[in-house]
Amino acid sequence: MDFTYLGRTGLQVSRLCLGTMNFGPRASEEDAHAIMDVAHEAGINFFDTANRYGSEPGETETIIGNWFASGGGRRERTVIATKVYGEMGSWPNEGKLSALNIRRALDASLRRLQTDYVDLYQFHHIDRNTPWEEIWQAIGVAVQAGKILYAGSSNFAGWHIADAQAAAARRNLMGLVSEQSLYNLLVRDIELEVVPAAEHYGLGIIPWSPLQGGLLGGVIKKENTGVRRLEGRAAQSLAEHRNELQAYEDLAEEVGTEPGTLALAWLLNRPAVTAPIIGPRTRDQLDSALSAVELSLSPEQLRRLDEIFPGRQTAPEDYAW
Repeated sequence: MDFTYLGRTGLQVSRLCLGTMNFGPRASEEDAHAIMDVAHEAGINFFDTANRYGSEPGETETIIGNWFASGGGRRERTVIATKVYGEMGSWPNEGKLSALNIRRALDASLRRLQTDYVDLYQFHHIDRNTPWEEIWQAIGVAVQAGKILYAGSSNFAGWHIADAQAAAARRNLMGLVSEQSLYNLLVRDIELEVVPAAEHYGLGIIPWSPLQGGLLGGVIKKENTGVRRLEGRAAQSLAEHRNELQAYEDLAEEVGTEPGTLALAWLLNRPAVTAPIIGPRTRDQLDSALSAVELSLSPEQLRRLDEIFPGRQTAPEDYAW
């Protein structure tokens, strides 16, 4: 496993981040513990979760906390990232980014995770009703108390990042160190402003849905061999992008790798990207993801991927002179 620094910090994390959203709804606690053990064996030390994840809010954090509690240096060897914003109940102040909710939600996450600190505490969405002065005051208190080490964002626009960093600077705080965004070969919108903002402010990008719901994981081949059949929105997306996806799968075969591996390897070559989030449910899926770290793509192969899936230029050049 290769490691890199998270944004401008001195924190070293694996080039792949283990996503845990399926822990509970799709993977039993026993299976989830096995997946985390295998991830550690493979050298993955960066795990991502959220307080809302699970069949019931908090379930996934509880599963991870039970794994930490089983010992063996599991907590000490893990950089754990969780999130705050989503509603955890129906009563007022049980969601979003007020100082009150940040305090309560963080303490609840710590209890479920069975740890006394979170390495990376992420704002799951921008809160348009809470000023940054209030948010950073709450984060500053948590940092001083030793409950979190770093703060990150998720699903932010470029100007949100700039606004957050300016407010943090006024308080002499480090501010955001990462941004978790939807980013893959099919969806490259963050190249307009989020990627440039991340580069400017020293944020590490943590792409979620790197295979775009499986569309970049060899969906045509799986469909042709009867392994997978898409329905609803996924089937519609396949119909819209079949020509590009076929060219992409042909290129993966030419490179001699699995399509999903190629998609992850491409992300690892993108500016400011720290670690794509993977959500393996089997050992084969994990092995395929691990192969991406070792896959070296030539300038010609990267150019052909850009031809198949055209990206975005930095704004405003993307749409103006």
